[in-house]
Amino acid sequence: MNILVTTDFSENSKSGLRFAISLAKINNARLIFYNSCIISSQISWSEAAYLQYEKKEIQKRLIRLNKFIAELYKSMKISSSNYECVIKHSMLPESGIIAYAKKQAIDFICIGTQGAGSIKKIFGTTAGNLITKSPIPVIAVPKNYKQKEITNIFFASDFKNYSKELKIVVDFAKPLNASVEVFHLTYAGEKLINAVAITTKLKLKLNHNIKLRISKTDLSKSLIVNLQQAITTSKPSLVVMFTDQKRTFFQKLLLSSTSESLAFKTTVPLLIFNKIK
Repeated sequence: MNILVTTDFSENSKSGLRFAISLAKINNARLIFYNSCIISSQISWSEAAYLQYEKKEIQKRLIRLNKFIAELYKSMKISSSNYECVIKHSMLPESGIIAYAKKQAIDFICIGTQGAGSIKKIFGTTAGNLITKSPIPVIAVPKNYKQKEITNIFFASDFKNYSKELKIVVDFAKPLNASVEVFHLTYAGEKLINAVAITTKLKLKLNHNIKLRISKTDLSKSLIVNLQQAITTSKPSLVVMFTDQKRTFFQKLLLSSTSESLAFKTTVPLLIFNKIK
């Protein structure tokens, strides 16, 4: 497993770093700590002068990043191994992160979130843009998250292709020895689901500790609030969702992705996969 972990050297980014380090220790995964930066040029500089300056600036930031990560490992009392630090110049951080992750065959991108104000919700944040654009699964970790063992995973499902999606979730859960709760919100007129029969079938098929919880949607509350209440009741270690990235610009502007919105509201790490069609 290869995990790309982004950081801007801030305290807020440390939640994502700690989560990735702990996950890598369990899965014996390779970590790449990634910092995206913009290195400005002076109009009077030649291309050669700028390239020389860029090289020096990247080297300085690389030294800083290595020190930053080494101190974090030390504070967690975990011996550092199988990781590298990377600095990349990019005008659009999320584009640079995705391009690099594709080249390095990254399995997961991990990033800390700090919430988004009204202006940032319109123009986007790096975490939000990764969630809605990355073909690679993204793990969004809240800034106030307190590190703990992953023992139970909450999979919020719309029950479309749930069997294929659940297999992906279970494949992630098995190395962690974590149980999986499949949660589904129903609406009036929706076909009744036999939770007991489906749970029995899934347990046998996937050979894992799985339970299914069905709940009626409270139409007086938003989808996000309904999900947050279910998450609060379950107290999971990790929430998993599959998001539809193929929405129009106006849909994205007027109605943000459920998984993106939840990433900025929940206190639990959120793992987002691209929706299976």
